[in-house]
Amino acid sequence: MQHLDPDLLRTFLAFVDSGSLGRAAAIVGRSPSAVTTQMQRLEEMIGEPLFQPSGRGRALTTTGQELAGHARRILEVHRAALLSLKGGRAEGRLTLATTQDFADQGLAPLLRLFAQTHPRLRLNLRVGRSVELAQAFEGGEIDVLITMRLKPFPDEVAVLREPMVWLAASNGLVHREEELPLALLDPPCGFRDAALSALERAGRDYRIAATSQSLSGLKSAVAAGVAVTLRTARWCGPGIAVAPPDLALPEMLPDMGEANFSIRVRAGASPAAQDLGLLLEDGLSG
Repeated sequence: MQHLDPDLLRTFLAFVDSGSLGRAAAIVGRSPSAVTTQMQRLEEMIGEPLFQPSGRGRALTTTGQELAGHARRILEVHRAALLSLKGGRAEGRLTLATTQDFADQGLAPLLRLFAQTHPRLRLNLRVGRSVELAQAFEGGEIDVLITMRLKPFPDEVAVLREPMVWLAASNGLVHREEELPLALLDPPCGFRDAALSALERAGRDYRIAATSQSLSGLKSAVAAGVAVTLRTARWCGPGIAVAPPDLALPEMLPDMGEANFSIRVRAGASPAAQDLGLLLEDGLSG
C-alpha cells in the first residue's frame, strides 16, 4: 500500500496557502517545474485530479479540498512526534523575540506545541519593534528572532515572504479627503518607508494623520477610520480589513510588493533553539 509522502504534502499545502504554484515553489525552495512534478506524483498516487482551472490560475477540486484537511493533520502529527522525541530532555531557558505581526496571528499554536513537547524548558517571549529586537539579539539576549529583513544574515534559518497590503477600518474611512490620511509608526520602520516611497512614486497626496511608537496605537487609529496603514494581512481582525483599491478615490491605492521577515537563530544556541527556528519556518511560511 502506498503512503502519503510528507514532503509532497508540504508542497501541496504551500500551494493551498499561497494560491499559486510559483509562490509555493518559493516557499519550499524548489523550482516551479519541480513543484509541478511533485503535484503530478501526488495526483497519480491518489488517482484523482487535485486541481482545476480557475481564471488564469488553478483551484482545488473537491478531492483537493479533502486532501488539504488530511495533509494538515498528518503533518501536525509528524511535527508533534518529532518535537516530543527531541524535546523531552531539553532543559534551560530559551528566549524568542518577534514583531507584533506574528505575535498577533500564527504564533500561538506553534508556541503551545513547542512548550508541550519541551516540558523542562523555560520559554520566554519578547514582542517589540524590529530595530530594538535586532539590537538585543546581537547582544546575546535573544536565542530565536523574527524581524523584518533588511539584509541577509549568516544566522538566518528562513525568510518569510508576506504581501504588503493597505489596511483600513472594516467600514472604510470616516471622511474622504484629497490627501490620503496615513497611520504610521515612528521611524525607523520598514513599512513606513515603503508606504511613503510608493505614494511619492505614484504622485499621490497624503498626510500623516497618526503616528505612534507602538502598534496598538496604530491599530486604534486605523480601526477608528481616521487613517489607513501599510502592513501585512496578518493585521486583519475585528474592525480592520484589507482596503479596497478604490478606497481613496479619485486615485487608486498603489500596489505594493512583499515584506520579508527573517527567522534567525543565535550562533551557539541550544539544539532546542534550532528546532524552534525550524518549527517557525514550517508553521509560518505561506
